[in-house]
Amino acid sequence: MTSDATHREKKLRARWQSATTAAGAPADRDPAPYADRLLTAWAEPQRKFHTTAHLADVLARIDVLAAHTADDADAPNPAAPNPAAPDTAAPDTAAIELAAWFHDAVYRPDRSENEERSAALAERALPELGIDAATTAEVARLVRLTVTHDPAPGDTNGEVLCDADLAVLAGTPAEYAAYAAAVRAEYGFVPDGAFRDGRAAVLRQLLALPRLFRTPYGAAHWEAPARANLAAELERLISHT
Repeated sequence: MTSDATHREKKLRARWQSATTAAGAPADRDPAPYADRLLTAWAEPQRKFHTTAHLADVLARIDVLAAHTADDADAPNPAAPNPAAPDTAAPDTAAIELAAWFHDAVYRPDRSENEERSAALAERALPELGIDAATTAEVARLVRLTVTHDPAPGDTNGEVLCDADLAVLAGTPAEYAAYAAAVRAEYGFVPDGAFRDGRAAVLRQLLALPRLFRTPYGAAHWEAPARANLAAELERLISHT
């Protein structure tokens, strides 16, 4: 393991500890063995993009979004009938972080039920850690939401998680190219032509969405560069057909 990977794993273990504590895990439950299992899963050899680096990136984006969303929730909405009452709930950062840990805990590029199996894993593991039923249910709901990345209006937790997960689309051109190459490597078992067709369909579907990002911060900072990256990749795919 490289020094960067070792440092990242150490930070991730600390994040897991703090997230489980914030979610209500009692002091007599040791979360470390669960971190071991999750980090082992996130380091499986078939993963090229869905790795601990992606997990760390999603958690970092959650930090950014949760801070801004909390600010939005605390600010009065002058358009609301009662300006003192915000129309956005503050995010449950503990539940969102735990959902980030579990959202790709099960990942097989050739399978379609990864999110469901990942949610089921959370539903088994979190009660064992002493985390209550309501938080466990919310974590599992959020994991399942990453199938569509389509949170309902007002679903602050879902907006934060989905935007954090999709933020990779808004990287620099070089970062996006590395992401696209890693995705292709995960699907190395798919012939080039079939991959181009399938990937192009995904890109068209994303570009057709009215909004990729639902949080105010994501819409302001990530929407435009993400669309530019997606359009450029689609153009490259089309030019090779």
